[in-house]
Amino acid sequence: MAAKGKKADADADDAAEGEAAPKKKLPLKLIIIAVAGLLVVGGGGTGGYLFFFKSKNHDEKPKEAVVKPATFVDLPDVLVNLANAGSDRTQYLKVKVVLELPDAELVPKIQPLMPRVMDAFQTYLRELRASDLDGSAGLYRLKEELTRRVNIAVAPNRITAVLFKEIVVQ
Repeated sequence: MAAKGKKADADADDAAEGEAAPKKKLPLKLIIIAVAGLLVVGGGGTGGYLFFFKSKNHDEKPKEAVVKPATFVDLPDVLVNLANAGSDRTQYLKVKVVLELPDAELVPKIQPLMPRVMDAFQTYLRELRASDLDGSAGLYRLKEELTRRVNIAVAPNRITAVLFKEIVVQ
């Protein structure tokens, strides 16, 4: 009987260990999940608090963005004949252009270079065909190409854009 008692006690100990082992693993997993969840919620809460509720230093004066007004320079009207694609009829292009400059300080630097700018316009516009100017995409390409050529002509200065006042194809 003593053997049976020892065997029963051993079985009871094994059963107790068997029950204890799964209980230890389950709380360990729960603890890891809980800690990870707390880190996510705590980090998000802290970030949200700092973003929305943290008071800014009121001693600092708000910086006002200084926006310089753009400066515009009118160019003389350009009238060129377009390249014909085998037709007998000559077509003309008349363009009124304005240059947009980022600073008014650039005007005296660009004025002496206007003959170079006008030459770039004349040589490029004479190569165009009437079909090159079709639609808004054609005018956008023309504007971008003229801006690029003006920036080359007035380098190291730069203009912001070439703006069209009038475009007539006849």
